[in-house]
Amino acid sequence: MNKRCVLAFLALSLAVTAALAQFPSRAITILVPIPPGGAPDIAARVIGQKLSEALGHPVVVDNRAGANGNIAGELVAKAAPDGHTLGLLADSQVAINPHLYRKMPFDTLRDLTPVHTVAANQFVLAVNAQLPVKNFKEFIELAKKSNPPLAYASGGNGSQHHLTMEMLKQRAGINLLHVPYKGGAPAATATVAGETAAMWAGSSNAPQIKAGRLKALAVSGAKRSAQYPDLPTIGEFYPGFENSIWLGLFGPAGIPEETLSRLRTEFKRVLEMPDVKEKLNSAGGLDPYITTPEEFNALIRRDHAKYAKVVKDVGIKLD
Repeated sequence: MNKRCVLAFLALSLAVTAALAQFPSRAITILVPIPPGGAPDIAARVIGQKLSEALGHPVVVDNRAGANGNIAGELVAKAAPDGHTLGLLADSQVAINPHLYRKMPFDTLRDLTPVHTVAANQFVLAVNAQLPVKNFKEFIELAKKSNPPLAYASGGNGSQHHLTMEMLKQRAGINLLHVPYKGGAPAATATVAGETAAMWAGSSNAPQIKAGRLKALAVSGAKRSAQYPDLPTIGEFYPGFENSIWLGLFGPAGIPEETLSRLRTEFKRVLEMPDVKEKLNSAGGLDPYITTPEEFNALIRRDHAKYAKVVKDVGIKLD
């Protein structure tokens, strides 16, 4: 290597080192795969404001809805790996989409860097208020003897509402008729009206449950919900059954370790703030979800494998 090459190499090394030392050097963008107003969007804005204060640079939330989250995910995967472009993605985009779509524009395991978990939630098994059941056990008994089978609503083919009910059907040995809708809100409307008998309801359906228009029977998480402490988990009847919802921050592959460490430290600090917890709870019953990088990676790979099996068993494919 001649002297000129050595000098050029040293100059480049110094430039890279300076860039790392200066992170962040400009505004950070958090891409969100849904329109403004939903719980993930609110979560991004809550943590974005706090992160901006901590880092001394603006944090901009950019809503890029479409393709079931693949548009936002692809933009994150193909961004410069300098920590200035992140995505607040759900487990559905990272662990379910790769098995639903015949052709993905990026590899969620290879092309994304898990930065930090953000929030978690769980589904509530809710039924039409007039359905003649008082609890989860009675619902299973009714489903086993119903002919034609009871219909259930979901937010669409391949949605978590859909796959969670398919998981329950397998474990309980019941037959239910799937009726997909374009989103959780119309699915809830159909169940309230009696067009369908049941659904897995998200936290946005809490007012319907509180008003008695939907009857809550059980929750899908590993432990009972603080929002519904009297409801059993499905796992109390079928050990090992668990299907929680999570949101996480991701960047493109190749983010320098120094930048990742800074981001993870600041995100953890933000999620530990009491007012952040309060705002996430208000955004739809979300709870701050703090894990180590190793735990986050294990969670992604566990859910990726879990949904691979469910999607294959159900036989769903989207173009």
